Amino acid sequence: MKTHLIKVFSLTAILIFISASFAFGQITSSSSSGRNNARTPEVEQSQAQVNLVTDKSGTLFKEGLSALKENLRSQAGEKFDKSVEVFLYSTLNVQRNQRLSDCYNQLIETVYRIEFPSSQQPNIRSLSATCGWNIDNKTADEIAKIVQAAPPAADAANNKALITSVVGGTQTDSGQVGFNEQRFEASPLDELAKLELTPEEQQIENNPVAQQQYQYIQYAVSNKSLGFSFQVHPMIQQFVNYYQGRGRATMSTGLYRSGMFMQMARRTFREEGVPENVAWLGQVESAWKPSALSWAAASGLWQFIPGTGARFGLRRTAHVDERNGFEGATRASARYLKFLANRYNGNWELAMAAYNSGEGNVDRAIRRAGVANFWVAYPYLPRETRNYVPNILATILIANNPSQYGFGHIRPAPRLMYDQIRVPPSTNLSLLAQASDTTVEYLRYLNPELRTNTSPPEPYIVRVPAGKANEVVALFRKLPASSRNTASVTKTAAGESWQNISNRTGISVEDLIAANGGAIAPRGKVVVPQSNGVKNIVYSRPTTPNVPANISRVRVVKAKAGDTVAKIALREGVSAAELAKFNGLLTTSALLAGREIKIPSK
Repeated sequence: MKTHLIKVFSLTAILIFISASFAFGQITSSSSSGRNNARTPEVEQSQAQVNLVTDKSGTLFKEGLSALKENLRSQAGEKFDKSVEVFLYSTLNVQRNQRLSDCYNQLIETVYRIEFPSSQQPNIRSLSATCGWNIDNKTADEIAKIVQAAPPAADAANNKALITSVVGGTQTDSGQVGFNEQRFEASPLDELAKLELTPEEQQIENNPVAQQQYQYIQYAVSNKSLGFSFQVHPMIQQFVNYYQGRGRATMSTGLYRSGMFMQMARRTFREEGVPENVAWLGQVESAWKPSALSWAAASGLWQFIPGTGARFGLRRTAHVDERNGFEGATRASARYLKFLANRYNGNWELAMAAYNSGEGNVDRAIRRAGVANFWVAYPYLPRETRNYVPNILATILIANNPSQYGFGHIRPAPRLMYDQIRVPPSTNLSLLAQASDTTVEYLRYLNPELRTNTSPPEPYIVRVPAGKANEVVALFRKLPASSRNTASVTKTAAGESWQNISNRTGISVEDLIAANGGAIAPRGKVVVPQSNGVKNIVYSRPTTPNVPANISRVRVVKAKAGDTVAKIALREGVSAAELAKFNGLLTTSALLAGREIKIPSK
């Protein structure tokens, strides 16, 4: 849903959250009468806090720019996220303070423009002036060139991932778009915008099969069997012709993948008062892929741009992008469609058109047409929208009677099954994966709204494989908060003792018992706290050198930069193990230049 007239990155939802969460009052420059505009100590203190927030955020943002110039996109993304988090985690009311609000909103907009390159370039100079960050013009221009050189999302073909990252390494893919670990695929809407029907696809009159199918459309509309009314038009049948020909693979894939989400979508649309069949809009929007991303940065099953997503309660923070979720995004889509249908007096064709190109474009088309009718306003709508509505109507017709259109052999995929549980703030997905007998990759598949391998810094509902909720909840109940991001999970065998587990994990029995709520014996999955790797060894310097009896003399050499005990042993022609033992070091010990090392000679 590419609503161009709505501000592309509105953070109303986040700002409301901040306003509700933090109670610090508005900072004002006004003063009491009779004080000659002198600022009170409270105002001075408040201003100092504002400066602290903006300065810290600016430092992190500049570090992000430096990383970006070196093509370290993952590191840049981390710095930009932390720059935003400074505002989110401050105790100030960001919404009420004009300076903080302006800086914060422009920061979000700028990071978004850097992350998802488009025709609208990030205005780093303006951000610097608004926030008082003193970013030099040369750096701003360099970043603009880097962003300009990045490929837009629409350039990715064959469902290639648009956002990549290397965990624990350096990003070397110069074609990367975005910073985080979320992975995206090209939205089918990008191809739809360029689609031109061939003369054969447009032919109905001289095609007996198409004529018969066109009559069926008229019948389905007249008896209202689809749950809503729309105007019959030849272009609907033309898109049916397209899907029966060169678009067959696209329709087949969509009908198959619809099984994963359609039951949930139908229920949600019904609950929101939207005709259930309108939910097939999701097939045209994303081909039922939560990872779909369009050229205009519309994302998820229902292709919300950030601004419209925020209007309908979908947050986009450093930790989550709820446009990519399942239930919440589906409900937001139904509510937006209901809003649009009410706006256009129950006309679902106009509602769908506005979902695609925004209310502004549709309103202007209606004014120029002189009547609120999609097909009359058709010439005045964007090209993509002209294709969009008949495409959805054709999809609804085929989906409701696949056998008639040659898709009877397609069996929808099984419904995506999962349990939902509330996890503590900042829960590591690796621990969650171990607790639910799955992988981090599958958890990311079930929770596509998560932007990293950690849940948000707040209690959050995540999806785990079906049937695993009770196991995970039981494990987390005995997991100390201090071990949440460092512990691991192991399975126990029948009759196994804490000592057995201690022997194979290297963790003391006492620590294992403490990490598992004082359980007398291990059972099922148990928490294994992370060892700090430090052993309690008492070191003492002997009063006289403990020189082996076979050592006749000792000579001393000085280490060079980059030397280890093993390197010196090789250079001096002695045993590395003996040299390390003689000097009280390890063979791999790194040595500072100039350190004296004793070389024993026999």
